[in-house]
Amino acid sequence: MNSRLILAAAGGSLALLGLTACGGSDSAGDVPAKGSVIGTSDTSFGTIVVDGKGMTAYVFDKDSPGSGKSACTGECVEEWPAITTSSDQPEVDGVTGKVGTITGTDGAKQVTLDGRPLYTFHDDEDPGDTEGQGAEGGIWWVVSPAGDKITDSPDTTGGGGY
Repeated sequence: MNSRLILAAAGGSLALLGLTACGGSDSAGDVPAKGSVIGTSDTSFGTIVVDGKGMTAYVFDKDSPGSGKSACTGECVEEWPAITTSSDQPEVDGVTGKVGTITGTDGAKQVTLDGRPLYTFHDDEDPGDTEGQGAEGGIWWVVSPAGDKITDSPDTTGGGGY
């Protein structure tokens, strides 16, 4: 009898977990339209750019906009993977700034927004995470759909970016 109760409870928990995973969120973790390399998501920082999987996009203060190259090399690339594409004209969803590409440090086409290379952060585990905001002494920033870096800190926006 106890094994039936345990199995029923486990089955109910799995069903709830499945519904939660499929449900998404109105306030964060939005995933761009299918096929989009970058899109937007609503967070406590406002509407920001995310990659095609809904992971937060960041810009790097050491990059020179319009230079055609990334300043993120070596260990930086492991912590801040480039957002890449196979297209010279990546498909976007809700992004209003000028989108382009450069040849990234690994030779892949790295997506740019208003001439700034875009990256994700390895410590962001789920769509909607913004753990990289202001990282490394304030040189990594989430970015608006228009291409402007957002320099608010998590402390002044009411939380951790969710």
